[in-house]
Amino acid sequence: MIYLDNAATTPMSLLAISTMTKVMQDIYGNPSSIHSHGRLANKLLREARQDLAKLLGTKPDNLFFTAGGTESNNTAIIGYCLRNQHRGKHIITTAIEHHSVLEPIEYLVKQFGFEVTIIQPDRQVITAQQIQEALSNDTILVSTMFVNNETGTLLPIAEIGELLKNHPAAYHVDAVQAIGKIPIIPDELGIDFLSASAHKFHGPKGVGFLYASDANFDSYLHGGDQERKKRAGTENLPGIVAMVAALKEELANHDQNYQAVNDLQKVFLREIEGCSYYLNKGKTQLPYVLNIGFPGQKNDLLLLRLDLAGISISTGSACTAGVVQPSHVLKAFYGEDSHRLSESVRISFSSQNTKEEIIQLANTLKEIIGEK
Repeated sequence: MIYLDNAATTPMSLLAISTMTKVMQDIYGNPSSIHSHGRLANKLLREARQDLAKLLGTKPDNLFFTAGGTESNNTAIIGYCLRNQHRGKHIITTAIEHHSVLEPIEYLVKQFGFEVTIIQPDRQVITAQQIQEALSNDTILVSTMFVNNETGTLLPIAEIGELLKNHPAAYHVDAVQAIGKIPIIPDELGIDFLSASAHKFHGPKGVGFLYASDANFDSYLHGGDQERKKRAGTENLPGIVAMVAALKEELANHDQNYQAVNDLQKVFLREIEGCSYYLNKGKTQLPYVLNIGFPGQKNDLLLLRLDLAGISISTGSACTAGVVQPSHVLKAFYGEDSHRLSESVRISFSSQNTKEEIIQLANTLKEIIGEK
């Protein structure tokens, strides 16, 4: 069995598993309880928040623990826009965002009368100039991803953050595919909100965090005073501690991991030399995601045959409920009539993958498409 769908989720690291298990066994008090078990749990929660703050170069009070990237995105977008709608009701985002960004914005448009400008990529590129041209006096939020989950394309976060210093709009960044792969200091990039999810960097599922430069947003969940009264519900302490441990480990080894994954991608492309293929990508890429198409090969059948051979890849976001459907990202890149929508697959690597696995993937692909 070979797993190459790491953009959908990653296997937990041994450190994350052992850390989570220890907390589950030893520290089971509710962090909100005032007895000794609760105080011990609360101490561990505070320490985890402090450790995470150091990794992000920020203050502990700027971090709110959530159930993952989707909740963080919804909280930032809906919470901020509803709190600040008296200042304006215009939002800017891009056509290549994750559905957990696009759909909350659509909800605000339909239910609360907000307006949205959706930036279309120009030759597979989103630019800061496009954002600048879309800004108006009514704009209160700009929301972009750091790295696209389907293509690995980097967006110009620092440039956008810099131009928004001269505009009152807040800047939300979905960093789910970037956190752990490259160092990110939100304060230095002009980011007001940043979303992250543990299971994308070898942590557990069901836990993530939201960075907020200040608490100027409405609560998304109600019924408790946890997380500075911004996120009701008992904190997932084992998950939180394991998440921070996983992120600390990934960032400590990020240069080594980056090079290892970059080498794996080069091995794969070398092994399929002579095959007919094309790459779907933007101007600047991270090596963790490779979106590739094979002319005349339907991606749904390709996925099925690879799966039967014990190899797991995908066509794009796993958040589209287990069905193969045309990628809205590739549609924005190449148009809705492009053959790439039905031919392209996503191979997403991690530092846990091996050269031997990549060679086996290449050989299996060549057998399937009849070029071996």
